[in-house]
Amino acid sequence: MPDVAADGLHVLFCGINPGLMTAATGHHFARPGNRFWPALHRSGFTPRLLVPSEQEELLSYGLGITNVVARASARADELSAEEYREGGRLLALKVDRLRPRWLAVLGVTAYRVAFDDRGAKVGPQARTIGDTRVWVLPNPSGLNAHWTPAALAEEFARLREAARG
Repeated sequence: MPDVAADGLHVLFCGINPGLMTAATGHHFARPGNRFWPALHRSGFTPRLLVPSEQEELLSYGLGITNVVARASARADELSAEEYREGGRLLALKVDRLRPRWLAVLGVTAYRVAFDDRGAKVGPQARTIGDTRVWVLPNPSGLNAHWTPAALAEEFARLREAARG
C-alpha cells in the first residue's frame, strides 16, 4: 500500500496496517465503517469531508498517511508482535527521512507494541523521532466502539491545535 507522504508535512497519520478493503482499492481507510475521514473533517483538518479516493488531496493540507505494518489483514489482531516492532523500526526511519512536525499513530495498542512503550496513552507522547513529535490517536475503526465519532473528532482536534502551534 503506497504512502501518501512528502517531506516536511504538518502531520503524518499512521494507521496500524491496511485492511483488506484498503489493499483492494489502494485507498487508505477505505472500509465504509472506518471513521478516519469523518474525524479528519469534523476536527477541522480538512475543509470538507474527503472520501478515500481523494487521499492525495491531503498533501495540499500538509497531511499524509502511512502504516506501522505494511501487510494487509482483515483485523489488526492478526499481526504479530514481531511485525509491530519491525514496523516501528521502519516507521522511525521513514519519519527521520520525511521529517513531519507530528507523527500521529492511530491506535494506542499498536503504538505500545511498535515502540515498546507499555504506559502510552492517547495524546502527546514524550518520545520524539528526531525533531518529530509523536501523538497517539484512538484507532478510528468502526470496531473501536469505545470512542464515539464525536470523541474521536475531539481528540483529532486536540492534535490539530497542537500542530498549529
